[in-house]
Amino acid sequence: MTMSDNNVMKGGLGTGLLVLSALILIGSFGYVMTQLMTHGHAAFNVSSQLPWGQPISTYLYFALASSGLGLIASLPLVFGFKQYYGIAKRAIFLAFIILISGMAVLALELGHTFRMLWAIPFNMQIQSAMFWMGVFYAADLLFLLWKFQKMEAGDWDSKNTKMVGIASFLGVLLASGNLALIFGMMSMRPFWFDGSLPIYFYLTAVTSGMAALFFFSYMAYGFDRSKMPQKLQNALNNGLPKLFAAVLGLTILFVAVRAITGLYANNPEVYHVWADYLFASPVYILSLLLGLVVPFALMMSRTLRVNPQVQILVSVLTFGGLFAERYFFVVGGQVIPLFQGTWAWNMIQYTPSATEWALTIMGSAMIFTLYVLGEKYFNLSAVPEQLEEAAEAEARATA
Repeated sequence: MTMSDNNVMKGGLGTGLLVLSALILIGSFGYVMTQLMTHGHAAFNVSSQLPWGQPISTYLYFALASSGLGLIASLPLVFGFKQYYGIAKRAIFLAFIILISGMAVLALELGHTFRMLWAIPFNMQIQSAMFWMGVFYAADLLFLLWKFQKMEAGDWDSKNTKMVGIASFLGVLLASGNLALIFGMMSMRPFWFDGSLPIYFYLTAVTSGMAALFFFSYMAYGFDRSKMPQKLQNALNNGLPKLFAAVLGLTILFVAVRAITGLYANNPEVYHVWADYLFASPVYILSLLLGLVVPFALMMSRTLRVNPQVQILVSVLTFGGLFAERYFFVVGGQVIPLFQGTWAWNMIQYTPSATEWALTIMGSAMIFTLYVLGEKYFNLSAVPEQLEEAAEAEARATA
């Protein structure tokens, strides 16, 4: 039996997961469309005072996870770390489908879903960061698709492929950095106003991308690392767990710095968000502890970080922790009423509606549906032919 045969997504289990995720996708999409057609944007629990809710935080979560996967894939494809070739193709594919899913969520959040297809590019609002977000993420999507096509054709190391890889890397940096500036340049929203926000977005992007890569790689092989190709096993057993631990630690450090600065700030519109919204929420505190601190502690152990069950657990916990972080980041920047400040104390209350939750579920189901299809029709564990031959020779020598 070859390693590709060990991929459970190609068999009946994958078909079952495909049917289940597709049904959830269709059902959640149908519910969202019904609500939007009957109630319009009132189906969301947002307002003119708090215009961005959970759909925006879901888009932010997916977009940055995609960027993180693109940055991880650049390790072998741009910087020449050949020991990570085993994760490159799957990382590129995941980056593509997660970004597509994020864009689908964003499209349905807009008041006129299809108007953005012509209004954003043809209005040419070049002074708007949102305009450039569309340009950069469209370029990112194009380069991801182009790079995947190159790998699917077996062209990993040609000059043209390397140029595409470099262009894709730069596109990821520009897209996620610009996304950070959409928030970081808003001086009227003091909680968001931060010139270092692009660095934070890069860090958390790689962290969420790492969690996605570990989880979906294990899922493809029935959560059994022994069934994986040798190159993929090597990546998950050597360098990647250390990198995962490092970015988790840096993420915790950045959150701590932002929290300490916010709590000591003499700006009440920053202090009250941290003291009376974030740290007053048990969900936020739990997400920090279970979603970041516990995974970091586990991955710092030399023996635990290479344990498959621990890696899967850390991935799931990090998923939840960073999803909550995106939610509280987006909503937290708006809970102090704009132009009123804290002298007219009335922190805005927000709870996602059923439609908003359905939109999040729809985006997640779309990822699983597209991923299973990708595993069925492509070899996402493929490596350059010469490395595959070397791995087979090594396996025969040790047999």
